[in-house]
Amino acid sequence: QVQLVESGGGLVQAGGSLRLSCAASGRTFSTYAMGWFRQGPGKEREFVAAISWSGGRTYYADSVKGRFTISRDNAKNTVYLQMNSLKPEDTAVYYCAADQGGHGSWYVGAYDYWGQGTQVTVSS
Repeated sequence: QVQLVESGGGLVQAGGSLRLSCAASGRTFSTYAMGWFRQGPGKEREFVAAISWSGGRTYYADSVKGRFTISRDNAKNTVYLQMNSLKPEDTAVYYCAADQGGHGSWYVGAYDYWGQGTQVTVSS
């Protein structure tokens, strides 16, 4: 069982930056791939970024490529999402998720554990 807790959300102006963190419980964090997803008002949950268990591979949605960076610190059981050049359309609840498969995926169904989410609001 893995428990995930996101933090770092908030209100920011367009063009600003935020860094989200996701702290995981459990000794097996380093074996899981991790992903970030988001769900805007009236929208389905969508893939944002993923990182393999080792951190050696990262994946991004086209909408955030070049602006967002996913990283992890296995010693701290934490995954991060650095978000730069934020846009109003980035407004959403952001969720982190853990995938036992270890490789990372854009597919929501590949993930086994989910956090509660953290709100990110970008004002224009």
